[in-house]
Amino acid sequence: MKTLGAYFCNSTAKLFCIHFLMLAALIAPCSSYGQEWVPDRTIRLIVPYGVGGSSDVIARSLAIELGKNLGQSVIVDNKAGGQGVIAMQEAARAAPDGYTIILGHVGTLAVNPAMMQKLPYNVQKDFSPVTLLAKVPMVFAVGPKSDATTMLQFISQAKASPGKLTYGSAGNGSAGHLAFEMLKLAAGIDVMHVPYKGTGAQMTDLLAGNIDAASAGLPGFLPHVKSGKLKILAVGSSQRMPAVAEVPTVAELGYKNFESSQWFGLLVPAKTPEPIIARLNKEALKALASPVIQQRLMEDSSTPAGAGPKDFARFIASEQKRWGAVVRNSNLTAD
Repeated sequence: MKTLGAYFCNSTAKLFCIHFLMLAALIAPCSSYGQEWVPDRTIRLIVPYGVGGSSDVIARSLAIELGKNLGQSVIVDNKAGGQGVIAMQEAARAAPDGYTIILGHVGTLAVNPAMMQKLPYNVQKDFSPVTLLAKVPMVFAVGPKSDATTMLQFISQAKASPGKLTYGSAGNGSAGHLAFEMLKLAAGIDVMHVPYKGTGAQMTDLLAGNIDAASAGLPGFLPHVKSGKLKILAVGSSQRMPAVAEVPTVAELGYKNFESSQWFGLLVPAKTPEPIIARLNKEALKALASPVIQQRLMEDSSTPAGAGPKDFARFIASEQKRWGAVVRNSNLTAD
């Protein structure tokens, strides 16, 4: 027969074991939380615009290097249309497990919140920033049927025929749309906006002479400029771009402090665990520093950026204020 003391000892031991197991269960997630995330399947990188534009060029260059760093394939999934809303909604609804990331853009992150009264996603609540990737200065170009050879000539023509000249963009709220609206405000001209579903469709009509002008990042225009089919009249950066060094900035033409660039960054669905965000940030920054990406961005006159998640979040907030002012002053709407 067990003694009373042995009984209590055994009971105490059982309680201790139960408490130990409960504590271990609580500690285990905390221990694994600090471990580096290692993906075990293909990662999808959603791009809110079509094939051929600056966003596509940057995404595909990044996907290759990021895939190497993570040890898994990164597949680019172009989801054009709806001013990027379709892609943003899909990314917001995705599981917060690191296997769906989205290429954020000045249009989807800073312009749409100002232009759309009923935006079906919330940048701050539905997404977690990973890193700012690159900045691409906007350029202003005319097609083969335009007889304007300088930006001042184009502005003079626009003033002589208000509302008759047209310009295309990758869509309402796109960087090209806002850049041209900024130019219209600065120069006091009236040029009709023709939105497209992506840079590719816009480029087709510009080359065919169906629209007079367009604004976008240099990468989409450059092949056609080199072939002589398009002419760049001005660049939106604060300094001239090495790839088209002969082209003046808008500011040089007398419109002081004019600067317009589009930018790109990576985001994941909200509630994605911090170790996943940290790993994606680490490997994205490593990819940006690679000679392959550096060379590709330089060829496209893009500037690699890179930032921590918190810095990128602050950058997005500041850009929302800046472009929000352009939207209000231009009386722009989503329609």
